[in-house]
Amino acid sequence: MNILFNPKGIPLLMHSTYIFGETTGMPQNEMKERSRILAPNSLSNVTYIDIGGVKVRPWGESNDFPQKAAEEIGNTSVLNTGLKFLRNLTLGQGIYPCTVNGYDDDGNEILKPVADSRVHSFVASRIVRRYMEKTLRDYLKFGNGAVQFVPSATGKSFAGINPVNALYRRYSEIDEYGACKCIVSGYWPQRPDRGQYTVLDVLSEYDPQMHAETLKFAGTMKNGFIMPVRDSWSNDDLYGMPVWWPAYVCGWVEIAHLIPSFLKKAYKNQITWKWHVQIPYSFWEKKYPSKDFSPKDREAAIQKYMDSMEMNLCGPENAEKPIFSHYAVNEMNGRIEEEWKIKPLENKYQGSDNLPVSAAANSEILFALMVNPNVLGAGMPGGTYAGNQGGSNIREAFLVNIANAWIDRQNILDPVELYIKMNGMPECELRFRNTILVTLDSGSGTQKKIS
Repeated sequence: MNILFNPKGIPLLMHSTYIFGETTGMPQNEMKERSRILAPNSLSNVTYIDIGGVKVRPWGESNDFPQKAAEEIGNTSVLNTGLKFLRNLTLGQGIYPCTVNGYDDDGNEILKPVADSRVHSFVASRIVRRYMEKTLRDYLKFGNGAVQFVPSATGKSFAGINPVNALYRRYSEIDEYGACKCIVSGYWPQRPDRGQYTVLDVLSEYDPQMHAETLKFAGTMKNGFIMPVRDSWSNDDLYGMPVWWPAYVCGWVEIAHLIPSFLKKAYKNQITWKWHVQIPYSFWEKKYPSKDFSPKDREAAIQKYMDSMEMNLCGPENAEKPIFSHYAVNEMNGRIEEEWKIKPLENKYQGSDNLPVSAAANSEILFALMVNPNVLGAGMPGGTYAGNQGGSNIREAFLVNIANAWIDRQNILDPVELYIKMNGMPECELRFRNTILVTLDSGSGTQKKIS
């Protein structure tokens, strides 16, 4: 019997030649255990890591939350794709520097483009595009992103903003002023030794600009500083919780990537016989009499005969081909002898039985991401979530996603706006360009919008 176990040794699914089974329910402490092992924000029994006198709080129980989370995401196709969809949707078609010159009668902003070439050059640069893409990646995957403000050679301005990979940074405890330190090292989650890390100041979330001006005035920003971009929904002020976390705690993430591995194993190992051919011994005695063949020659002749029979009857090119056979009738008792019997075999195992479970897991993960499954073509016609496959529903779901992206977009724009202010560029607002899906009767398939 083949049994599929989860990493904890709990049997989930099983199959053999005769049966197919599954484990139902969940151990009472399983949900609590899941949260405990991977929880990024549990403060019970916190131990600190001392790095050059700085008390670093571990990220997760073993200080390896981003590493394990990245592995979970990489092993779960729908979670990986859903997060990438959210990243691309949030970024839209880039940002647009402007000023607000009032409002029209409908309450819409009247926007005027910024004329300063420095602002346009910076906003359209690869530096900003790289920052937004990578920081939003960590923000969605792990619950927080971070960017380093890189000072110029003179130290009076900033040369750029550099996203810091979540895999290689950890934070110290927040002090009484709301600030902390960021320890950057390629050795995390192992403890880095002296000379294997860089300690950077982290701006206070209350007033990042004031904190940055203070560091600049004090001349303590040789290597720059870190500005965090956090998702505050988890109430953890240091390491945020990723939006997909509830789907993992409930077990849907594990189900989503275990079902394909089980189906692959089942299809590889299941018996695929379609026919049962019964050949009487008397047929072989008449076809290859023992008196005319040695045992070795007889075996070879029968093997050759059966191979040719299989090649002649099996395969798509031989479909609907007839077979002619002869049999004898015993004159003494009237029984048929030497008759071949070919009976179809019924395959009791249906791999499609697991597809509704897999589809449900995919939907639950996308629900955790606040993504309508039908936007990604993951609807289940005739199933629990049927009825939302229409173009209008998909367009509305896409617009809802754009509306919900407002707070995430503002969080991502904060470091860009701070960079513009700290470098003495003109005050401006940043807006996102969006491609909006519309009905075909409007004369076009899309419209460009600024939001």
